[in-house]
Amino acid sequence: MQHHTPLIALLASSLVLAFIFGSIANRLKLSPLAGYLIAGIVIGPFTPGFVADENLAFEISEIGVILLMFGVGLHFSLRDLMSVKTIAVPGAVVQIAVATALGWGLALALGWSHGAGLVFGLALSVASTVVLLRALEDRRLLESERGRIAVGWLIVEDLAMVIALVLLPALAGALGGKSASAGDLSLGASLLLTLGKLTAFVVVMLVVGRRVIPWVLERVAGTGSRELFTLCVLAIAMGVAFGSTYLFGVSVALGAFFAGMMLNESEFSHKAAADSLPMRDAFAVLFFVSIGMLFDPSVVLDNPLAVLATFLVIVIGKSLAAFAIVRAFGRSNSIALTISASLAQIGEFSFILAGIGVDIDVLPAEGRDLVLAGALLSIIANPLIFAALDKWQARADAHAVSKGMPVDDPPPQPIDIAGHAIVVGFGRVGSHLAKLLHERGVPVVVIEDDGDRADQARAAGLPVVRGNAVHERVLLEASPGEATMAVFAIPQPLEAGEAMERLKKLNPALTILARAHSETEVRHLLAHGADAAVLAERELAHSIAEMVMATPHYRGNRHLPPAIA
Repeated sequence: MQHHTPLIALLASSLVLAFIFGSIANRLKLSPLAGYLIAGIVIGPFTPGFVADENLAFEISEIGVILLMFGVGLHFSLRDLMSVKTIAVPGAVVQIAVATALGWGLALALGWSHGAGLVFGLALSVASTVVLLRALEDRRLLESERGRIAVGWLIVEDLAMVIALVLLPALAGALGGKSASAGDLSLGASLLLTLGKLTAFVVVMLVVGRRVIPWVLERVAGTGSRELFTLCVLAIAMGVAFGSTYLFGVSVALGAFFAGMMLNESEFSHKAAADSLPMRDAFAVLFFVSIGMLFDPSVVLDNPLAVLATFLVIVIGKSLAAFAIVRAFGRSNSIALTISASLAQIGEFSFILAGIGVDIDVLPAEGRDLVLAGALLSIIANPLIFAALDKWQARADAHAVSKGMPVDDPPPQPIDIAGHAIVVGFGRVGSHLAKLLHERGVPVVVIEDDGDRADQARAAGLPVVRGNAVHERVLLEASPGEATMAVFAIPQPLEAGEAMERLKKLNPALTILARAHSETEVRHLLAHGADAAVLAERELAHSIAEMVMATPHYRGNRHLPPAIA
């Protein structure tokens, strides 16, 4: 007997095809996002073969939006923004204005309304967080001046788009679409009502949420239940997102963003981010697949000039604006070109804005198709743009060195150290371990990919390499050839195993220790290069047993089993 299960069919087809096309994209050195979008196109209604349920895809994409925005809020860093505020804030604002104007002009040329032009231009003005961060991380630029400016610029763009998400529904009537406001409210009254609800929501979140959310998270963490902690994090994300819409009438995206910001103030924010990451990643993939399902590929054949013009606005127009702005602030060509290349693509916020534009009848469906086509093409082109920039940068650096001139953000060099221990991960285990070794006179180099934890390690007086230990360029900065030992304190055995294999190739004599949480993980780590793996639970049991045997009651008791006595 066969059951009609559209939800299972949607999830199965989306995840399987997203994995296949995402893997192909990754193999081609492209962002996996391109693969996820293509997977959506394949199972969408505009291509032959199996067609997934669009209504279910829309519902799942809403969950994806909530978790995506929750992640943005969870990693929002006002400190990163303030460090480059003098260039990132005015630069991003002007660049958004220029890109919006270009998109607006293109929309008018296509015969659309001014409202459609505004939404279309905004959708083309904001870069993808995922694509930008990956490009900078691959080139070890996150902690350079160029990287800090690019990340600060992106934060301003994200904040601007969050504001746009709030105001667009209120402005729908004025923009020529269907108004979400009750009755026949004027534009001014509609805006005042929206701003009033927004203010009430922000006040509640700052006064109540700022205290309650971290308090709840701390109490749940105290139970020691990982399942309850993960459930608590997801409940906060979904609950605040839904409550913000139900009680205050603001978007679920804004509610989720604020939930992430409030959670970011908790000392357990890193654990919250780590525990919710698999769920966020899964629904983010489903979000991109559902967006791909909305794309009608025929727009490329029916209106190729519009597709090309959209692509040029994203890759050329936006980039030239960014280049001119950065140069106007007195920065070098190298910094200006890096910022330009970083912003020469669009992604998740663009899809959300285009979707809202279509929902409120401001943006035509063709506009959403052009946004999707522009995103797909720009994401594919971005690695090629960076590859050309890398070649130019290498020639410019070589020329500067030959002339005895300084080089902007020279490539990171291996840390000048020998006889040291490499500690991978500065979390709960790694931080204690690294500090203990340092206190006992053992030279230590920390590898950590989280910015806050990297800063904590530096504050403790430890040399730090920021990045993922899976990448060989990150490992080389830790001077593995001169190290005597490496300790993997991260809880991801698959990632640790891959990094161990690379370390062993760089230094076969290196002694590698690792942590594990099961016998299976122990076997995996030993098979991939670890000389020893510590099973945390077993060592904890031994430590407690030693403490028990040290008490007067049991000291010298020889009747206990040999494993304890």
